[in-house]
Amino acid sequence: MLLYDLDVSGNCYKIRLFAALTGTKLDLIPVNLASGKNHDPDFQKLNPFGEVPVLVDGDLTLRDSQAILVYLASRLTDRNWWPEDAMSQAIITQWLSVASSEVRNGPNTARLIRKFGYPLDMGTAMRWTDKLLPLLNAHVETQDWFALGHPTIADCALFPYLALAPEGGIDLTPYPALGRWLDRVRNLPGFISMPGL
Repeated sequence: MLLYDLDVSGNCYKIRLFAALTGTKLDLIPVNLASGKNHDPDFQKLNPFGEVPVLVDGDLTLRDSQAILVYLASRLTDRNWWPEDAMSQAIITQWLSVASSEVRNGPNTARLIRKFGYPLDMGTAMRWTDKLLPLLNAHVETQDWFALGHPTIADCALFPYLALAPEGGIDLTPYPALGRWLDRVRNLPGFISMPGL
C-alpha cells in the first residue's frame, strides 16, 4: 500500500501512527506541498482536492484520513481498533467526526495560522478550541480512551492536532485529563512521533 504523505501533516501522521501501532506496512511517498506538487496533474488524478494523505491499495484510492483509518482497521484480524458491530462503529464515528470538524476548525486551524502563516481567523479558531477542549477533558476524566474503553481509531484520529496544539499557541495545562490521555497514546507499543511532538 502506498501513502502519499507529508511529514508535518497531522492528517498524514494519523495514518502513519495507526500503521505503526498495528504493524501495517505502508510505503511512503512524500508530497512537497510547498513546491505545489499537490497541484501536479498526476496527483490531482489521485485526489482532485489536492490534499494529503492519499492511500493507494491496488485499484483503490482513498483521500480522507478518517476514511483511510476505517479502511486500514477493517483489514486487520484484530478488530479492536474498529469492531464490526454497528454500535461500536457509531460510537467511534462520533469521534472521527469531532476530529474532522471541531479539532480541524480549532486546534488545527490555530496551528496553520501560527506555524505556517495561513491567512485564517485566529479568533474563530480559538472559539472552537475554547468550546472543545473542556468537553474532551471532561470525557477522558472518566475513561482512559475516547471510545469503547480501549484504544481505537478514534484515538488515532484525535491525537495529532491535540498533541500539536501548543504549536498553535494553545496551552493544554488547564486540561490535565487530556494531558494524561495524550501520554497514554504516547505509551502505546509501537508509538511513533512526528515533527513538532
